[in-house]
Amino acid sequence: MAHTNQQSMRRVLRREIAGTIGLLADEHDFTAMRRYRSFAFDDHTTYLRQVEALLRTLSAQGNHTTVALFDPEEYAEFCADTGLEPDTPSSRTRFTAELAATGAAVPYEGQPLAELVPDLIDEAVRLATWEYATTRLAQIGDCASCGEDIGRAAFSRAMHLLKRILDSAGPGERHLVCSVSAEPQALASVLHADQDTEGATRLDESEALEFATVLALGMATRSPGGLVMRTTAPDRTERVYGWRLRGDDLEPLTAGEVFDAYCTDMESGDLVSPESGVDYCAPPDLGGDLGKESPATHGHTH
Repeated sequence: MAHTNQQSMRRVLRREIAGTIGLLADEHDFTAMRRYRSFAFDDHTTYLRQVEALLRTLSAQGNHTTVALFDPEEYAEFCADTGLEPDTPSSRTRFTAELAATGAAVPYEGQPLAELVPDLIDEAVRLATWEYATTRLAQIGDCASCGEDIGRAAFSRAMHLLKRILDSAGPGERHLVCSVSAEPQALASVLHADQDTEGATRLDESEALEFATVLALGMATRSPGGLVMRTTAPDRTERVYGWRLRGDDLEPLTAGEVFDAYCTDMESGDLVSPESGVDYCAPPDLGGDLGKESPATHGHTH
């Protein structure tokens, strides 16, 4: 009886354990792992099918599982840095545990891999964008004339502008996209937020920090770019409006400019039909010093 009770307790404890599976999402990465003898799979399709079956089994047992993107190059670097033998399952397990804390990962909630993999790749791109933008901001350095940290001042300015944009949007769901044509690569960030009828804004703080970091990089480097907002609320027309980056500030787009951006085919230049029930309009007035150089970044030379 005591042995049975111990087994039951272990089953209960097993349900309390959160696990992570490292996924080789594309065939190129899968092929790279086949150089290790201890890697048992030789067909990517079969591998994905087995991973999905395992996820379903773990979910049925009440286990919470996170799926992380497994990168063979990062794995090889991890093993070299830590002195681990790469051709062992235990080393792959160690690396996967590291991914759970620092890498791109999404929770498994019963969705098929065909839906999970694009979300996982999007998460990897989002994480890489944030890391790149953060590094670039830190590398800009201090203003030659006033000694202020340019990246830090730009981030503070970006957070200030983001708050004013969200506060001006009114009740409902907001979808913001910030794009920056920074060199050597263009960056984009997305932020989802909503405001209840009492005026409280709900958003993911990590998303907001990432969004502000990309916006800050555009301002600090004075790169071309823009910010577009789409607002949705019950019994109200969807509204789309935006701003272009102008130095370290935002310049409102006219209703015509927003319409042209959304209703013109980027490749052919031909007009396309506007979305039904959408109002392409000028943004609300943000008030304050919008359109003027902020004291935080005025006169910076870099």
